[in-house]
Amino acid sequence: MSLLVVGLSHRSAPVSVLERASLSADAQAKLLHDTLAAEPAAEAAVLATCNRIELYADVDKFHAGVAELSTLLAQHSGVGLEELTPYLYVHYEDRAVHHLFSVACGLDSMVVGEGQILGQIKDTLALGQELHTAGRLLNDLFQQALRVGKRAHSETGIDRAGQSLVTFGLEQLAAGASVEDWAKGKRALVIGAGSMSSLAAATLGRIGVDEIVVANRTHARAERLVEILGEAGTAARAVPMADVARELTRVDVAVSCTGATGLVLTGEAVAEAVGESLTEPAPAPAGPADDGAAPGCPVDFSATVAAGAAMAGFGLVDEALRADGATDAAPAADADSLELHGSWAENTRRRVSRARRDIPVPAGPVKLALLDLAMPRDIDAAVHRVPGVRLVDIESLAEASADAPMAADVDQVRSIVSDEVAAFGAAQRAAHITPTVVALRAMAAEVVAGEVARLEGRLPGLDDKQRSEVTQTVRRVVDKLLHAPTVRIKQLAAEPGGAGYADALRTLFDLDPDTVAAVSRADLNDADVKNRGRS
Repeated sequence: MSLLVVGLSHRSAPVSVLERASLSADAQAKLLHDTLAAEPAAEAAVLATCNRIELYADVDKFHAGVAELSTLLAQHSGVGLEELTPYLYVHYEDRAVHHLFSVACGLDSMVVGEGQILGQIKDTLALGQELHTAGRLLNDLFQQALRVGKRAHSETGIDRAGQSLVTFGLEQLAAGASVEDWAKGKRALVIGAGSMSSLAAATLGRIGVDEIVVANRTHARAERLVEILGEAGTAARAVPMADVARELTRVDVAVSCTGATGLVLTGEAVAEAVGESLTEPAPAPAGPADDGAAPGCPVDFSATVAAGAAMAGFGLVDEALRADGATDAAPAADADSLELHGSWAENTRRRVSRARRDIPVPAGPVKLALLDLAMPRDIDAAVHRVPGVRLVDIESLAEASADAPMAADVDQVRSIVSDEVAAFGAAQRAAHITPTVVALRAMAAEVVAGEVARLEGRLPGLDDKQRSEVTQTVRRVVDKLLHAPTVRIKQLAAEPGGAGYADALRTLFDLDPDTVAAVSRADLNDADVKNRGRS
């Protein structure tokens, strides 16, 4: 079995696609169950955040796995496969491990170095454990990713290279002023009481706003957040969602991050709150035609998915692509050509950036500053056309962070990631041979027991002390003969390409495959019990 990840993020897809492809908690659970029901996958985990959706799986067939995972992402995200595939990236084996470790360290975040992703990775692991879709490989992978992320933050200055998305968003609203100076005398409205909204409220309290009003669909959660803010010395109160429009007329800044599927604040509601009206939209400036192809893209991804589906016999993918005019005779691609996240995603990011337009800043004083951290968006983009209103959302944050300077610590984190990827691969390869070594020692123990029993039949006059001494002598001889080969084979198995040593050991000693399989099942059951204990 082999690790495969298929996904899309702010680096490969525009926000308009990301917000449509967002997955609710129920959709994530259904996606995981359907992934395990698919033929190529034995384990699955989904990492879904405001700016990425990634499906991890342990698969036995690469091309079939790519086709199936792509199809499942399309089905559960609600974005058609033919529209989704140009924005997907694929990582396989060590490249997949490297990608997740980089994500855990904040190297792939919209704001480099932000640490919130670690909590989201922890949630991904917890969901996989709760639904029993994460087996030994993915449990090991995500637990190691958490350790790597924590190591990067503790051993380097990566935290100096970035901030939380909330802090970065508030800095954009402050437009060059210090956030503390900008916050003085302001009243803030926080819509939502989840993890991101709670972080926003805590950050607003820390930078010194005068008062925070919390609105949430579940009023008890809003009251709990207000209680926490009060304990930290921040003046705060909770209101029902029905009071948001009224509170909007009283505050200077509003931060929204809910799980709503529709808009929480419309352009008309914001305009009414500040006593203005929506202006007419400006005509889009003319620009060079964009045929949608990423310059320099090494592989036509839709053709790749079609090829993988054809090889695996998945008619759904072929039919969807043929309906869109894609050829059903697409050439197959090798694993390396499908490692698209490097040059392909970078080319796509540049293409997406070209499609963005500068976000207007109010010419006069800002009456209301809005920060939208939700995906899909909570606040109507039309509020850009309300005089005196400044909106910063996920898309504008992506644009603002694209040219942010990288700290020197990033190179050190990359070195940590590379070392940890090598260590993880070595550990997995060594673990692969362990059942074979255990089976060999079990066979040796049976041989010793058989020979001792035969000796007792031939020499019935041995007393207990003599029998024990003979038995211990035979066991020591066998242990010494097996010690060097088993230690050495574990070392060799940890090296790249070392998986073949397990096969050689089974062949040389004629080990029973059922015994080896039984040891592997026992290991998996032990790991499952331990992981349930961590949940």
